[in-house]
Amino acid sequence: MAETSGHCAAICLFVPPGAAGSGRFSYVKRKSAMELIDAIVENVPAIAAVRRDLHAHPELCFKEERTADVVAAQLSAWGIPMHRGMGTTGVVGIIQAGTSPRAIGLRADMDALPMQEFNTFAHASRHPGRMHACGHDGHTAMLLAAAQHLAKHRDFDGTVYVIFQPAEEGGGGAREMIRDGLFEKFPVEAVFGLHNWPGGDVGEFAVSPGPVMASSNEFKIVVRGKGGHAAIPHNTIDPVPVACQMVQAFQTIISRNIKPIEAGVISVTMINAGEATNVIPDSCTLEGTVRTFTVQVLDKIEARMRDIAQHTAAAFGAECTFEFSRNYPPTINSEAEAMFARKVMASIVGEHRVHVQEPTMGAEDFSYMLMAKPGCYAFISNGDGAHRELGHGMGPCMLHNPSYDFNDALLPLGATYWVRLAQAWLAPKD
Repeated sequence: MAETSGHCAAICLFVPPGAAGSGRFSYVKRKSAMELIDAIVENVPAIAAVRRDLHAHPELCFKEERTADVVAAQLSAWGIPMHRGMGTTGVVGIIQAGTSPRAIGLRADMDALPMQEFNTFAHASRHPGRMHACGHDGHTAMLLAAAQHLAKHRDFDGTVYVIFQPAEEGGGGAREMIRDGLFEKFPVEAVFGLHNWPGGDVGEFAVSPGPVMASSNEFKIVVRGKGGHAAIPHNTIDPVPVACQMVQAFQTIISRNIKPIEAGVISVTMINAGEATNVIPDSCTLEGTVRTFTVQVLDKIEARMRDIAQHTAAAFGAECTFEFSRNYPPTINSEAEAMFARKVMASIVGEHRVHVQEPTMGAEDFSYMLMAKPGCYAFISNGDGAHRELGHGMGPCMLHNPSYDFNDALLPLGATYWVRLAQAWLAPKD
């Protein structure tokens, strides 16, 4: 069925409640260069209410049971068949139209972070020690808004799989969904992801082919010497200076073993040793993270770190154990899909508002999906934090900050992007 609402050059913005506010939401429309879908804009209050409900009830990785229930209830109400329990708590909605066997996947993450929220506005977290500080509540809401519109109009030829993924924050939920047969049960041609990014103006996107987020890896090194009295160090093998030598030497891997045009980060973030000022400890533990954009650079860093640790310990008469855990691989956009997404974004906000996506050393488990299928992971600007209502914390509106809140002005824009992307990808063939 053809879309009935057309386009509108407006964006929906929250007007914060007054001092005696009722807690209800009101909206105004502001002229802009954005081509948003009218029906989605008109439905923003309902979708924003869902988003704020999710924000108030955050759930950690693989425990997104209530969140999955909310998602499933919305999909069911719109007549969208679904599959539940993939990757533990994942939900996949299936929206079909026409006769084409072609399919596209759109992914949103659902989990929150194990941190205390500083905000005190009405939709702040009701669960101490849990917070939607990365905007996954907003990602879920944007995809729900798109799913509702796609299910109502079905003006495409093929299948749109809306993928609501658990456990992005360290749990590898994308990997677990794939292990559960995500792409065998729902065979997509390509898969796309979208993440809010604070700082830029609302109405801006960023997308680029190639590496956009780094691999995430952890190491743990235990240097074992021989403890003793701090006043007679010659009778000991002090592990602390051995560990310090390692920390310094690790930085030469980046400056002397990796090509200057390649990127890598080695950060020793924890050093633990000793219990008393007059005791040389038996051992010293180093822990930290390594980030790279390619597996080849990661292989070289791991090998050099292992060699440096073992030989430095041996040079001082100590011993060491070296553990290196590879968590998320780098997130690498395929060129064709990234350029396709760019064209869709430009049709909505204009070419000048679609920026080059500067790679970040943060990590993202959407990388597993991009290893299995072509696709693209992009950013949508979340603003500077001025959207936050009375009762927000004193900190900046940055990701993983206790004063963060998703900007609900993004809801119609993100949903419009998802709809336009699916329509363009699955456009009927003449």
